[in-house]
Formats: sequence, structure tokens, C-alpha cells
Amino acid sequence: MGRIAAIIGDLALVVLFVIIGRASHAEALDFDGIQRTALPFLAGTLMAWIGFLLKRHPGTTLLNGVFVWAMTVVLGLTFRLLLGDTAEFGFVVVTALVLAAFLIGWRAIVWLVRRQRPTPAGDKVKDPRRSGNPARRNAG
Repeated sequence: MGRIAAIIGDLALVVLFVIIGRASHAEALDFDGIQRTALPFLAGTLMAWIGFLLKRHPGTTLLNGVFVWAMTVVLGLTFRLLLGDTAEFGFVVVTALVLAAFLIGWRAIVWLVRRQRPTPAGDKVKDPRRSGNPARRNAG
């Protein structure tokens, strides 16, 4: 998966989180309401991705997912509070858990799928003792 697809995917999952949350609380699913709720978290997600882009990280590994998740939750909640909204303990817990499942979850699935894929015959790791290099033949 490329970076652009990963960025769009993360942003879409944050919006999905907001839509699910607003729907579960019977709040309006209009553009203004979704935007007002989502923007602090989208800003956190984008700040994580800016860091990846500046450091040339792929952003798609499990560890990258933990970073995106942490930045999204911490900055999203901080921005939410700075904008005058609330962040009760229950909301913080649900936010952290759902965004962990979303932002780390897809990366875990990609990792598992890649791990299960058989390697082509030409990509097999060769035994260094059989490399033809006399210095390595007796190693191990």
C-alpha cells in the first residue's frame, strides 16, 4: 500500500469513527457537525503523517500505526479541549480504543497478509555456508 492510500485511509477511518460516534449519540450527521467533531482528530492524524513524510518513513508499519494512533488521540483530544468542547473520561477511553482498532488494525491486517504470502523461489534466503565463499563456509 502506498503512502497516499495510507493517508487517505487513515483520514477516512477518523471520519468513520466520528460518524459512528455521532450516530450512537443520536447527534446530527450533517456536514457541519461531522466537520466540527472530526477536525481536531484529523489535524492530529495529519501532523503524524507530516512527521513521516519529513523523515521519509513509509507510515504503514505497525509501529507507525501506533504513532499515528497516539498523535491522533492526544492531539485530537487536546485540540478538542482548546476549541471549548468536552472530553469526559468515557469519551477518552472509547476514542483511544476505537482509533487503535482502526489506525493500528488495518496495518496489522496488512502485516499478517504479507507474512502469510509465500516467497517466490528466487527470493529464498540462502544458507551462507553454501554460498561458495570459503570464508563463510565454515561459519555457524
